[in-house]
Amino acid sequence: MPKRYWYTIVVYVLMQFSGAIGMPLLAFLFGYDVDFSGIEPFLQSLRELPGNQSTTLIVTWNLISFSVALIVILLLLRPDMRDTSLKRDEISLGKIVLWSVIGIFLSYSAQIVASLIELALGIPQASANTQNLMNIAKSAPIFIIIITIIAPILEELIFRKIIFGSIYKRTNFFVGALISSLIFAVVHQDLTHTLKYAAMGFVFAFLYVKTKRIIVPIIAHMAMNLIVVLIQFMISPEQLEQMEKQLENAQAIILGG
Repeated sequence: MPKRYWYTIVVYVLMQFSGAIGMPLLAFLFGYDVDFSGIEPFLQSLRELPGNQSTTLIVTWNLISFSVALIVILLLLRPDMRDTSLKRDEISLGKIVLWSVIGIFLSYSAQIVASLIELALGIPQASANTQNLMNIAKSAPIFIIIITIIAPILEELIFRKIIFGSIYKRTNFFVGALISSLIFAVVHQDLTHTLKYAAMGFVFAFLYVKTKRIIVPIIAHMAMNLIVVLIQFMISPEQLEQMEKQLENAQAIILGG
């Protein structure tokens, strides 16, 4: 891989762990009553802060770290943002829009199929990672910017453009999509739903290869995250439980369970 790709991955990794330094710094600047003697004492005191203070700390630092990482990564990838690494053919704006719309439907369908398979395997549909993010978003709606815009851009640049693209050039589509999707699941700390991440990863990788434009999987990824946010905000927990039961019934009908 080109050096700028390695630098990009390093920036992304640093962003993931930046809270260990950034949040204590913000807590000090905000004058919050937390324990700065070590990571564990700090995390414990952070949990004991009033809800609005801990949420403010988390949201503020994530907005800063994600935004800075995105700017730096875009600057690093500026030489090849036109996807020349995949030897793209010219594609019209109309086709980009068309494949973006198709990608949204493919992504949603892949999620449903993965959910049915997980249900057949006895895997609960609730995702701790998703629930934690949505709890923060409900407390501080500005956090939705990260979920629906910044994170999808960063993730597609890292997992599809760099990781998948580099492996794909040396092996084949299946190997590249599988490895990048597994890393995708690990980063989200949600290995229970690796199948869902793999399904999404394969769809996004297909869109990237099909169109040679990273903007297409980015749009599909944004749309999927937006759908999740809208569902969480607009549907009550009781309705979500009912939808899960309907999904279980569909699984039983399709798979004969």
